[in-house]
Amino acid sequence: MAKPQVGRPILPEGYGVPEHTEGLLPWEHVTERLATALHYWICTTRPDGRPHATPIWGVYFEGNIYFDGSPETRRGKNLAANPAITVHLESGTDVVIVEGVVAQITPPDRAFAERLAATYGAKYAALDYSPGPETWDQGGLYRVAHHTVIAWTTFPADLTRWRFPE
Repeated sequence: MAKPQVGRPILPEGYGVPEHTEGLLPWEHVTERLATALHYWICTTRPDGRPHATPIWGVYFEGNIYFDGSPETRRGKNLAANPAITVHLESGTDVVIVEGVVAQITPPDRAFAERLAATYGAKYAALDYSPGPETWDQGGLYRVAHHTVIAWTTFPADLTRWRFPE
């Protein structure tokens, strides 16, 4: 993974965002939150420009967020027309927001699909979801390539933004 540019997002005066980099969150905070989150909220754009948000299951695997679902869902149709996506975790106090672009992986490499299916199975076993590696042979597997990530636990003191090269 390319090294990101780390700093603070620019917000209007009055939000109290520190002008120094002291107290920024480590990238490991983001990866731990992404790996352990059971639900991810994804935001896509409908072809007519209206927003669409939905909670999904997914995994943070080998440096990317992966999620699945039929390409015929509203989110699948939206992503086919416009691959821009925002992913947000459930917490409003321990915040991680990921902005990126989605690619559908069809079909995934078999060895990769086996590792990914095992990761899904371990994460969602208690919820009775354990896909096999053949689950995505006909489509429906999506990878989020992130370009911007924003996180905080104590706003605005540790508000941190990572920008990744495209």
